[in-house]
Amino acid sequence: MGLFADVVNVFVDPRGQYGNPLGIIWSSDSTRGQEQQIASDLGFSETIFIDEVSDGRCRARIFTPTRELAFAGHPTVGLAAWLRGSGDDIRSIVVPAGTVHVRTERDLAFVTAVPDWGPEFEFQQLESPQDVESVDPAAYGGGIFYVWAWSDERAGRVRSRMFGPAIGIPEDPATGAAAIRLAGMLGRDLEITQGEGSQLFARVVDDGRLVEVGGRTANAGNVEIR
Repeated sequence: MGLFADVVNVFVDPRGQYGNPLGIIWSSDSTRGQEQQIASDLGFSETIFIDEVSDGRCRARIFTPTRELAFAGHPTVGLAAWLRGSGDDIRSIVVPAGTVHVRTERDLAFVTAVPDWGPEFEFQQLESPQDVESVDPAAYGGGIFYVWAWSDERAGRVRSRMFGPAIGIPEDPATGAAAIRLAGMLGRDLEITQGEGSQLFARVVDDGRLVEVGGRTANAGNVEIR
């Protein structure tokens, strides 16, 4: 087919390291109806397909290697940053769950969503960041788990990891939807370090009815799928 996906790393640290790779593909006759297989072949935790961009609004769909998601944070943040970097004044992204509002702040891209839009995570709070780092992913044979601990509760700093075997993701390097849910549950802004060093910022807005998540994104070229 000669199909290519643009790739960005989402939620990188200030040096542009770590983050979660995202595949970005423009929908076409060769991709429609094949999205799930393409996402599986690409192998990233999520791939986002752009259906349309018009008047500051983008329509898109999100797929893990095993299923479609109504909403996810890392794909929408990554797509927003990528489109804006390409010169599109994107202000919202429409996904199956609803309309995600987009804004930028210095080198950060943010999206705002309803906490319940994301997958159902089983949250497990541990005693320390060291406990989070020592968790063995092999202990999770099914479900979607978000393991976290305070690294500085007063400052709102969190250490976390996510394991999602139920959606084909043994361990996710950075999970925007989980950051949104956790900030909504705790009712406070958070700065999250996930995985090996990905950095996410979650902020509660609209009296807690909405939460925005954001971070830095770095372009990583493109990859041929098949």
